Amino acid sequence: MPVANRTDQIRSSDLLVFCTARNEGVRLPYFLKYYREMGVNHFFFVDNDSTDGSPDYLARQPDVSVWSTRASYKRSRFGMDWINYLLRKHAHGHWALTVDPDEFFLYPFCDTRPLRALTDWLDASSIKSFSAMLLDMYPKGRIDGQPYQSGQNPLEIASWFDAGNYTVSRNGRFGNLWIQGGPRARAFFADDPVRAPALNKIPLVKWDRRYTYVSSTHMLLPRGLNLVYDEWGGEKASGLLLHTKFLDTFTAKAQEELVRRQHYAGSSEYIAYADGVKETPELWNKWSEKYINWRQLEILGLMSKGNWA
Repeated sequence: MPVANRTDQIRSSDLLVFCTARNEGVRLPYFLKYYREMGVNHFFFVDNDSTDGSPDYLARQPDVSVWSTRASYKRSRFGMDWINYLLRKHAHGHWALTVDPDEFFLYPFCDTRPLRALTDWLDASSIKSFSAMLLDMYPKGRIDGQPYQSGQNPLEIASWFDAGNYTVSRNGRFGNLWIQGGPRARAFFADDPVRAPALNKIPLVKWDRRYTYVSSTHMLLPRGLNLVYDEWGGEKASGLLLHTKFLDTFTAKAQEELVRRQHYAGSSEYIAYADGVKETPELWNKWSEKYINWRQLEILGLMSKGNWA
């Protein structure tokens, strides 16, 4: 059901963001500010039965279109059916960035160049898709040690990450890389690392109505869109999604999703979170690195500017 449909305002050159959300009201002000400053022109939200006033807040934003649904997140392939529909209907010919409210896209030179500079270079290079590994961010100390305030940059709290501890394999069926590891793997899935969340994502795509996301933003069809790495030993340009899930809101969120059971594999990930937080409410350790900027992450080999100079 449309709450606010402003799609008639979209111009052919606009950069678009697509997002599903439930009870993420505290995160939305900074999320919108971050991507507006990056150069995003219009936002598409699917709100899944929020009870915190999120749809009303989003409906008041002049550059947002929002739909609300009480349908099952699980039965919609974890929201991707909703997003694929909106992408097919509204994103044809546009660069579209599909992210969650706790994900912040980084790309080479993002401190000096707007997103449009990246998409112009991708267009000139005939590149249709751009990868970004999910990098879990966390605070030093307890996850719930510092309250997050609406409008605040979450990286002021969750400013640490794992510089290593990642495994990479290739999905033979779809051709994409499969990346696992980081703090979630070591803290919540240490006994069964194969069940750790996938960190490989392809969030930025020059959309065509023939395209579709198959599993979250981990992989797409046609398969060629998944070849976002260089098979011949070089480096393709890539980015990161700074994942700020681990704030003081995390415990309540994990408990809510544990009750709803709307996530993948019977919400096994959230079962692990709930159990893990009780035992170890801290993700920081002596090998943690504090985030500085994208150049630091490139030096560590977590992202690459490739041949974009």
